[in-house]
Amino acid sequence: MNSQDHQQALSKAILKLLRPLVRLLLRNGVPFAGLAEMAKQVYVDVARSEFNMPGRKQSTSRVSTITGVPRKEVQRIIQLEGNFDNDFIERHHRAARVVAGWVRDPDFLDAAGQPRLLLFSGQQTSFSDLVRKFSGDVPPRAILDELMHTGVVEQQDDGYLRLLSRSYVPKTGEAEKLGILGKDVAGLISTIDHNIQSAGKDPFFQRKVYYNNLPEEAVVELRRLLAEQGQQFIEKFDRWMAAHDRDSNPKVTGTGRKASGIGLYYFEDESIKEPPHEHDV
Repeated sequence: MNSQDHQQALSKAILKLLRPLVRLLLRNGVPFAGLAEMAKQVYVDVARSEFNMPGRKQSTSRVSTITGVPRKEVQRIIQLEGNFDNDFIERHHRAARVVAGWVRDPDFLDAAGQPRLLLFSGQQTSFSDLVRKFSGDVPPRAILDELMHTGVVEQQDDGYLRLLSRSYVPKTGEAEKLGILGKDVAGLISTIDHNIQSAGKDPFFQRKVYYNNLPEEAVVELRRLLAEQGQQFIEKFDRWMAAHDRDSNPKVTGTGRKASGIGLYYFEDESIKEPPHEHDV
């Protein structure tokens, strides 16, 4: 593929990628100027952190040159550095680990293999014990407040805590859902970028199956199957990864520190004129 064809293919892909993002932004009252400002910030941040010359400090002039952002704007954006809020990402990670531990750790399962009802504290296997085991030194009350706020846990009249969902997916709270949008979509795009750059060598797993002429009754069944079997798939890999994660299992040895994850998602739209089916498997 020559340079012109490459740019055309990239432009078409970006336009398709932007459509659902712009739809979401307009629905939430974010005008073009807001997106443009955020894009400038990210351009500057990525240029400074990932496109510097080896052995040389990245200069404001070079950042301006490779991004097209005026030098004064680059300086202004650099002064704003550190204002990105990572608090949600950390809370999401810790809460997800607690829920995963509640689902898979035998100490917190009943005789039928289901998550136990837990008291907040005072029993041998309490919610506080669960948090200490899977989320370190974070106050158990903070994790409980998060899980109750997002509809994952409820407290019964007798004081026992019940797990309502086998995964930490916020059921309420737009801020939480939008936070997951940024985290999860960024992971997918990073995988696609890696696979493009790797040119077939050591690619990351990336697959999709898609049909565009399904009856509504089949789609209802598809959702049910995915909710059941997809959750089983994720829990299987969660158990494997937890056994190899040094935070969850301090006995694990090895070198380096990697962050890895697996995501499943379902998408649906009204049928459009495309090939009758598509396999990316």
